[in-house]
Amino acid sequence: MPTPPLGLAPGTRPRVVVVGAGHGGLECVLALRRAAVDVLLVDRNNYHKFQPLLYQVATAGLDTSDITQPIRHIVRTQQNADVRLGLVTGADLDARTLSLDTGETVGYDVLVLAPGASTAFYGVEGAFEHAFPIKNVPDAIALRSHVLSQFEAAARDPHRIDAGALTTVVVGGGPTGVEMAGALRELFGVLAEDFPTVDVGRARVVLVDGERLPLAGYDADLRAYTRDTLVKKGAEVRLGTHVARVEPDGVILEDGARIAAGTVVWAAGVQANPLADALGLEQTDGGRVVVDETLRVPAHDAVFVVGDAAGATDPGGDLYPQVAQVAIQQGRHVARLIEAMASGDAADAPFRYSDLGQMATIGRNAAVLQTPGGLKLTGFLAWMGWLLVHLVKLVGFRNRISVFVNWLYNYLTFDRGPRIILTTDRGERVRRPVLATAPTEAGPGGGSHDERLVEDAEGAEAVSARRT
Repeated sequence: MPTPPLGLAPGTRPRVVVVGAGHGGLECVLALRRAAVDVLLVDRNNYHKFQPLLYQVATAGLDTSDITQPIRHIVRTQQNADVRLGLVTGADLDARTLSLDTGETVGYDVLVLAPGASTAFYGVEGAFEHAFPIKNVPDAIALRSHVLSQFEAAARDPHRIDAGALTTVVVGGGPTGVEMAGALRELFGVLAEDFPTVDVGRARVVLVDGERLPLAGYDADLRAYTRDTLVKKGAEVRLGTHVARVEPDGVILEDGARIAAGTVVWAAGVQANPLADALGLEQTDGGRVVVDETLRVPAHDAVFVVGDAAGATDPGGDLYPQVAQVAIQQGRHVARLIEAMASGDAADAPFRYSDLGQMATIGRNAAVLQTPGGLKLTGFLAWMGWLLVHLVKLVGFRNRISVFVNWLYNYLTFDRGPRIILTTDRGERVRRPVLATAPTEAGPGGGSHDERLVEDAEGAEAVSARRT
C-alpha cells in the first residue's frame, strides 16, 4: 500500500495555504488547478496588481482598474481554490498554523510564502518620512495626487516654482526609476496644456543614482543609450552620487549639493517582506528567507518561499534577481513539487531559472531590450517589444483590452489618462504601503508600517511584519 501523501490519512486532500497574491503566489495557485489538493490564498488585499505598470498609474498613463484584478474573479473557475482576506501576523510552523489579524487561525499541510517585497530606504535620513515609494496601488495614487497638487499650488502661487514645487527627484536608476523619470517628462508635457498660466517649462525631473550609468545589469551601450535618451526627453541625470538626506522640500547629495524639490520618488531598491521576522525564519541578504535548492525552508519540508522574499541562489551562488519572471517560475516550480508530494512521489527537484532577458522603457518610442543570447534592441522596436510583452502578461482579458486602448489613445493624441487628485493626505496610511517593517526605537525600519502590528505591552519591542 502506498505511503499516504504528507503523512495524511488515506483519502484526505492536503490543504495548501499560499500567502501573497503577487506574481509568485498567484502563479502557484493557478498551477495547482488540477492537483488533488485544496488551496487557500491569503492576502491583505482582495486584488492582484500588475507591478511592472504601477508607475503608469502614478503618472496618469493608466487607471488602477487597468492593472488590478479581484483575486476571487481570477480563481472563480478553480474549484479547488478559495480566498481569505487577512494579514498574517504570526505562525506556529511546528503545529502548521497561521495567525491572521482577523483573529482567525488557519491550518495548513503545505505552506507557500510569497509575501513580496517592501521599499528599502537603506538608512538614508529623511527618506522614510519624506520620499514617496512606488510599491503598492495606494503609493501610485498618492504620488499622482501629490504631483498634480504641486501644479495646482503653482497655479495659485507661481513663486512656489522658485522653491522647487515643480521639481521631482527620482532616486534610483534601475528600471523603475528610469521608467518613472521618462513618464514624468511626458506627463509634464500634457500638464502644460492643462495649466496655461503656469510656466511648466520650468518643471524638472532629476534622476539620481550612485552608478556611473543607469540600468545596472545591462550592457554598457544600452545603459549609455538610456542616459542619453532621458536627457533628450528633458530629464536631468545626476550619476555617480548618492542621496545623503531627504528633506521636506528637497534632497542633499553626498557631495553636498542640494536640489530643491517638491516631490521625491524613492525607486532605489527593495527588501524582502519582513514577514520573515514575525515567523522567526533565518534570513540572508536583503531580508530574504534562506531556502534550499528546492525553495524549501530548512527544517520545514512543508514550507516553501517564492518570489522576492526567497533567498534562492543560482548555480554560481548569487541571489536571483527580484523580478516578476523569477517569481512566476518559482511559483510554477513549487506547484509541481506540491503536486508530487500530494501523490506520494519524490519532490526534490531543484529550481533552475530560465533567463528570458530584460527590458525597460524610457518613454514614447524608446526602450532597451537585452536577451541572454546576445540580442540587443533599442528605440522603437524595443519599445514595441516592451509593450507587447507587458500586454500579454497582464492578468485578465478586460485589462489587456483596456490597457491597449489607453496606450493607443495616449500615443495618437499625446494625452494622458486619469489626471485625478484623489487625496492630498501625506499620512502613513495613504502615502505609504501598509506593509513593511514596523518602527523601533532604533529607527523607522526598512519601510512603511501598520501600527496594528506594534505591540502595546510595556517593554515589548515592535514586531516586524507586514500585510501580505
